[in-house]
Amino acid sequence: MAENGKSATEKVPAVAHPLSENPTEIASDINYHVRFNPHFSPFKFEPEQAFFATAESVRNRLVKQWEDTFWHFVRANPKHIYYFSMEFLQGRALTNAIGNLGIENAYAEALNKLGHELEEIVEQEKDAALGNGGLGRLASCFLDSMATLNLPAGGYGLRYKYGLFKQLITKQGQEEIAEDWLEKFSPWEVVRHDLVYPVRFFGSVEVNPDGFRKWVGGEVLQALAYDVPIPGYKTKNTISLRLWEARARAEDFNLFQFNDGQYESAALLHSRAEQICAVLYPGDATEDGKLLRLKQQFFLCSASLQDIISRFKGRRGGYTWSEFPSKVAVQLNDTHPTLAIPELMRLLMDDEGLGWDEAWDVTTRTIAYTNHTVLPEALEKWSQPVMRKLLPRHMEIIEEIDKRFLAMIKDTRLDLESKLPSMRILDHNPQKPVVRMANLCVVSAHTVNGVAQLHSDILKAELFADYVSIWPTKFQNKTNGITPRRWLRFCNPELSNIITKWLKTDQWVTNLDLLSGLRKFADDASFQDEWASAKMASKQRLALYISRVTGESIDPNSLFDIQVKRIHEYKRQLLNILGAIYRYKKLKEMSPEQRKNTTSRTIMIGGKAFATYTNAKRIVRLVNDVGEVVNNDPEVNSYLKVVFVPNYNVSVAEMLIPGSDLSQHISTAGMEASGTSNMKFALNGCLIIGTLDGANVEIREEIGEENFFLFGARADEVPRLRTDRENGLFKPDPRFEEAKEYIRSGAFGSYDYNPLLDSLEGNSGYGRGDYFLVGHDFPGYLDAQARVDEAYKNRKRWLKMSILSTAGSGKFSSDRTIAQYAKEIWNIEECRVP
Repeated sequence: MAENGKSATEKVPAVAHPLSENPTEIASDINYHVRFNPHFSPFKFEPEQAFFATAESVRNRLVKQWEDTFWHFVRANPKHIYYFSMEFLQGRALTNAIGNLGIENAYAEALNKLGHELEEIVEQEKDAALGNGGLGRLASCFLDSMATLNLPAGGYGLRYKYGLFKQLITKQGQEEIAEDWLEKFSPWEVVRHDLVYPVRFFGSVEVNPDGFRKWVGGEVLQALAYDVPIPGYKTKNTISLRLWEARARAEDFNLFQFNDGQYESAALLHSRAEQICAVLYPGDATEDGKLLRLKQQFFLCSASLQDIISRFKGRRGGYTWSEFPSKVAVQLNDTHPTLAIPELMRLLMDDEGLGWDEAWDVTTRTIAYTNHTVLPEALEKWSQPVMRKLLPRHMEIIEEIDKRFLAMIKDTRLDLESKLPSMRILDHNPQKPVVRMANLCVVSAHTVNGVAQLHSDILKAELFADYVSIWPTKFQNKTNGITPRRWLRFCNPELSNIITKWLKTDQWVTNLDLLSGLRKFADDASFQDEWASAKMASKQRLALYISRVTGESIDPNSLFDIQVKRIHEYKRQLLNILGAIYRYKKLKEMSPEQRKNTTSRTIMIGGKAFATYTNAKRIVRLVNDVGEVVNNDPEVNSYLKVVFVPNYNVSVAEMLIPGSDLSQHISTAGMEASGTSNMKFALNGCLIIGTLDGANVEIREEIGEENFFLFGARADEVPRLRTDRENGLFKPDPRFEEAKEYIRSGAFGSYDYNPLLDSLEGNSGYGRGDYFLVGHDFPGYLDAQARVDEAYKNRKRWLKMSILSTAGSGKFSSDRTIAQYAKEIWNIEECRVP
């Protein structure tokens, strides 16, 4: 291989052609990077080396667009939006970059000249380990749309070295090891050595004689900027995702201690700096863990705001602070970046000399907040003593915001006085005094939005109802979306080509509503045939992938039934696997003739369980134990397979989603804010079995309820059903009992699943009482799955439903979501590079 590679590269001259679109010159440019920008020994040109050289060639092209965009924004001086998020789940960048730049074919041909296939080179790229789930993936879709819509925008995040974790699946279930995405280097990032900001922790507050307060002492780390280019689709605009890395300075290294043999203490600050960007969501069971998470959140907010203020002060034509909100919008992606509120107040008052009222006016007109959850454990509450220890000045500012909010309510809304204990920012419970971050966001932000219509309605009617009565116009809905580039155009080329052919345009890639034009072909036999062959190509590709990573062979003619998302009890992977267990038991009881009349299924489940979330890890183990038995049972395994797909990430999703027939979005109603994988599956012509939760509600409206397999309690019924359960009124369906007993019988091995099954039993109590209503929804779920089996047997009907699913997905483009944010929350406009 190396010899072939060497001879291929020898035939191609190594000459820089950074902006060429000619395949011969691009091949020379890639070879130039191999020869003159070497990262490896000169005698190697294997796929990995070819990937890094190709990525650098593409990056140079992006750098030109990036700089043009930067200078265009400087000249035009528009209002900017900055998106603050603890997670950005980018996925691989090479396919996306050459796709957005419209140069896939040129690069494919260039690599052929160098003896490589583009598909093989793309596979060499590791996913950037900067996020975990939907929150981070949404942030990345949003950046893609901001660039594509030519908005003056950027993202701010942290440069995690080891990510969340890489998931290994063994006989014991899930094991976690560190992600290795930065083991070599990332070819996409550019380090900005001139962009370094100090970030302080601990210390104390000094009061000057003039009454001004200053935060001093403690430990000071440096935030160093790494920029990643985000290109728009078929536009010159290329914006930045700026990631911060924590560093200590050389002078913080104690040479005297080191030479004295005290190696650890000599480098103490360097080691503390490394901890900040080591891991996404470090365990927070200990006080040190809580401190580290709070440090991460503050580090992101402080560095980013210092950077934004520096840009604002450096712009042409001078500045006055009152116009800051007409030039800067900051969007907080959930409560993780809430500390941006007190930090912006601190920077304005302590560093820039503004008074409270002016600083408050600027802050509240700048910051907006997106709520992503109604789950109590995810609405962050930070211990007041921890906050006071780490951020003493911020604690003072938060106390003042709380005090003024209380005074405002007492002056203007006496009717709400009894609600104040739950509405205020500080909870002074003597056992556990906390700062409620969501309350701080709602009180301080100019706009609060939910991420699906049902979710936003629940926020207004329940979680934030009292605030709505004070600020009725503050609350909005912005239904999430996904980028059609990554999630159809690039990951499903066969289906994309058919859509373009039948619509006679590829404009749908940036105007997804055009997909509704497919409805008129839904019954067309030749269109259905082409659709089926595209679907089969994706299923075959997926079957090869599953065979490669799990060793399991699966039949592309079977119904591919997929559930991929974080493993969480509210997302109810347990309901899915209990259904699979019941199906297996029934297949075992059938005669061979009866089995032949069933619909063959391959059930795939994937996702990471948080390292300390015991029940979620038990669910992963159960899926594997069930798969081990079912897949090795010769009587049944041609009718049913159960596969756990390891290490679910963006690249795995790009393989699974196009190859799926049915996808499960089965959370307890009212608990999933939106979901976005449901949109990706629907867009790719995959049918959904699901509850009326999150964006499922709107997907079902858009694609037609006859094309959606609905079951389960509705959100407004859930509280009553839980109360009934507590009062001993729940009567379990015999099929539910049968599935649980089958596990207890030891049919799937000797592991003790009682603690998991116990969570479904009893009428209430911690970890009991089936809080997520698996038992209540189980019979409806089995009935809905029976309707799926019937529908799949009728090929024509299934294909029509699949086509109508894609045709109805236009609303779920992140371009639509971002256009709404831009107009209705940020008040920013297009700033297209000419």
